[in-house]
Amino acid sequence: MLKFQDLGYSSYQDTWELQKKMQSKRIKNEIEDTVLLVEHEPVYTFGKNTDENHLLQHYPDDVKVFRIERGGDITFHGPGQLVGYPIIDLHNYNMSISWYMRSLEDVIIHSLKYYNIEGTRKEGLTGVWVKDEKIAALGVRVSRWVTMHGFALNVNTKLHYYDGIIPCGIFEYGVTSIQKILGDEINMNKVKEILTGCFKNIFSLTKINDVN
Repeated sequence: MLKFQDLGYSSYQDTWELQKKMQSKRIKNEIEDTVLLVEHEPVYTFGKNTDENHLLQHYPDDVKVFRIERGGDITFHGPGQLVGYPIIDLHNYNMSISWYMRSLEDVIIHSLKYYNIEGTRKEGLTGVWVKDEKIAALGVRVSRWVTMHGFALNVNTKLHYYDGIIPCGIFEYGVTSIQKILGDEINMNKVKEILTGCFKNIFSLTKINDVN
């Protein structure tokens, strides 16, 4: 069974520690597949492939910096952004990291359709885009086919924080949010409801039934 746990507003450090504990428990089959939904204080996170120069010297003083074990480059998390951390065992779905990444993108793309926003992919790049602006970033870590980290969807995100970095190391494209596109503040609880439904639908399509 796939569970969803809404953490509301939780510090990045606390949630990172929780993810690691839950991944360990999932590997031991002590817990069920769980997706954590959360908003964080302003933070920049460095993935394993981050170029240090992508953190710019003039970044805001109120942002904490974390170096973490996911793949990818530097990204931002903060208030108004819906972050999802699936702690799931891919043995139950499809043992393919590329399939998993494309499925997370599908969750975002289908969620955006509710708001009449066309989310797309860009060849050779991860994440979800609206024209030439990125609206959702992805970065994961997989251990023994159990996932952690995940996706970040800009809902009511304060986009000026992206001025302090080269997001995901990509120079030529910008960032956007649902609020920026629609011109009005978005109900976060509604986004969670929509995204949860899309996640269940997409991942249930490839769910491998247990054979007794």
